[in-house]
Amino acid sequence: MTHPRYPKATAPSTAPSWSALTAHQQVISNQPIADLFTRDPNRAETYSLNAAGIHLDFAKNRIDDAGMTLLCQLAKERGLAERIKAMYQGEAINSTEKRQVLHVALRSQLGDLPEHLRDVDAVIAQMTQFVTAVHTGQWRGFTGETITDVVNIGIGGSDLGPNMVTQALTPFHKAGIRAHFVSNVDASDLCETLKALNPARTLFIVASKTFTTTETLTNANSARQWLLATLADEAAVAKHFVAVSVNLEKVKAFGIDANNIFPMWDWVGGRYSLWSAIGLPIALACGMDHFNALRAGAAAMDEHFANAAFEQNLPVIMAMLGVWYINFWGAESQAILAYDHYLNAFTKYIQQLDMESNGKGAYLHGGYLEHHTGPVIWGEVGTNGQHSFHQLLHQGTRFVPADFIVSLTSHNPLSEHHSQLFANCLSQSRALMLGKSEAQAAAEFSAMGYSADEAKQLAHHKVMPGNRPSNTLVVESLNPKTLGALIALYEHKVFVQSVIWGINAFDQWGVELGKQLCSEIHPALVSSAAAESFDPSTNALMALYKSVNQ
Repeated sequence: MTHPRYPKATAPSTAPSWSALTAHQQVISNQPIADLFTRDPNRAETYSLNAAGIHLDFAKNRIDDAGMTLLCQLAKERGLAERIKAMYQGEAINSTEKRQVLHVALRSQLGDLPEHLRDVDAVIAQMTQFVTAVHTGQWRGFTGETITDVVNIGIGGSDLGPNMVTQALTPFHKAGIRAHFVSNVDASDLCETLKALNPARTLFIVASKTFTTTETLTNANSARQWLLATLADEAAVAKHFVAVSVNLEKVKAFGIDANNIFPMWDWVGGRYSLWSAIGLPIALACGMDHFNALRAGAAAMDEHFANAAFEQNLPVIMAMLGVWYINFWGAESQAILAYDHYLNAFTKYIQQLDMESNGKGAYLHGGYLEHHTGPVIWGEVGTNGQHSFHQLLHQGTRFVPADFIVSLTSHNPLSEHHSQLFANCLSQSRALMLGKSEAQAAAEFSAMGYSADEAKQLAHHKVMPGNRPSNTLVVESLNPKTLGALIALYEHKVFVQSVIWGINAFDQWGVELGKQLCSEIHPALVSSAAAESFDPSTNALMALYKSVNQ
C-alpha cells in the first residue's frame, strides 16, 4: 500500500512537467550557453546562490529560466516538500528496512533533539570525554605510554567518510596524533599501515555497526594478534582497542571494555554516519571543537534545505540539474573536480554516497524503473585531472556534466600557487562552455606555421564542441564548518534525486548480495575438497587458487 504522504509510485514521466521538459530540451539544445549570457546580462548573478558558507554558480548550464521553472515544478509534482518533511519528522522513509532516516539529527546542537533522540547528546559527550583523555595523556596504553597513532578499522561508510574528512582537515590536526585508515581485506593494507607503528602507542578503533562485517573483523583480529605479539597480555586489548557498534556482546567478547564501546543506531546508514561516533577518528585527529564545527556546518545546510524555496535551494537546484542531464540529455556520468589538494578523497566519498544511494532499478512502492537513475561518479583533484581525463571532457563523445569545487584562500599561500590553481579551475569551466570553432582551430594551426591548406585539413583535430555544462562551488576557506556544509549539500542532493526517480536512497541490497555469496564461496575456497557446487567459471578459478595455496 502506498504511504499517503508519498506520491504514487509511478514513473516520473507521468508528471505533467516531464513532457514539458522533454519539449523544452529540444528547444534549448540549439542554444549555446554563451548566448544565454548575451540574452541575460545578469545571468551570472541570477544563477548564483549562497547558503551555509557555500557559493554556487550554476550559470554555465544548458538551462534557462523556463527550464528552471519546469524543473522546480517537477520537484513539486513528485512530492519533494512532503518527503523532506517526512524525513525531518522521523518517518520510516527507508521502507525496505522499516527504518527512520535521521542523520540530520546527528548534526543538531545539544538540547535541540526530541526526548527519544537525546542519546545522541550522550554519545557526543562520551566522545568528548574520550578524545580529551587521549589528547591530554590521561588515556595511556597498556605499558603507560601515551597514544601517538590512531588506526581506524572499518569499510564502506565506516571508512570513506571519516577518512575523507580527516584528510580534508589536515591543517587542523592536533600535534602528536597521527590518523591511519585500514579498510581493504587485502593484508597489504593492514601490514603496510602497521610497519611504522609502535604497538605500545597505537590505538585501534573497530568501526562496525553489527561487529560482523567480514573485512573489518578479519583486519581487527589480525591487528589484535599484532598487538599481543609485542605486549603479550590479553589485558592489553582493552587499553588499545575501542569500538563503534551496536553489538555489545561481540565487542566485549573481542576484549574491548564495555565503557569503550560507542553506540550506533539503526536509523543511521553507513554512508551517512560520519557525524556519529563513526567520526571518532576525525575527532581524535582534529579535536572535538573542530568535529562540532563540522556538525554545525552540516546543520546550517540542513536548515537551508528544509526551509529555502526550491528556486533558491542549493541541494534542490543541483539535484534537479542532475535529473535534467541524466533523463533529458542522456548523461551517464558526473565528474567531481575538487581544486583543493586536501579534498583528494572527496570524489571517492561521493561515489559511495551517490552510487550506493541511487544505483537502484526498483520503484519505492513496486515495479521496475523505465528511466535512468544515479550516474557514474568519477573525478580527480585539479590540476592533476587536466593532464589525464580532461581531454575526454573537452573533446570526447561523452556528455559529462561537471562540478568544480574551489576555495578562495589557501592554507599554504606559497608564491603564486593558489592564484594559478584558481585560474586553472575557472579556465576549465570556461573552456568546457565555450569550446573552440573550426575557424579558431585553423587560425591556430596557421599561427604555428602550417600552410593554409594544412591548417584547414587539420583544423577539426582542435575543434571542441563546447556547451558542456558545469557548476562551480566556492568556499572562502576549506575548514570544518564549510566542509560540513559541502558534505550535507551532496547528501541532500542525492536524496532529492531519489524522490524524483521514486526510489529508496537508503538501502543497499546489491552490496548485501556480494556479502552473501562470499560467505558461501570462502569456506569452499579454504576447504581441501574440490570446488564443484558453483558455476563452471567460479569452480575453475577456485581450483586455480587451490593449486597454488594448498
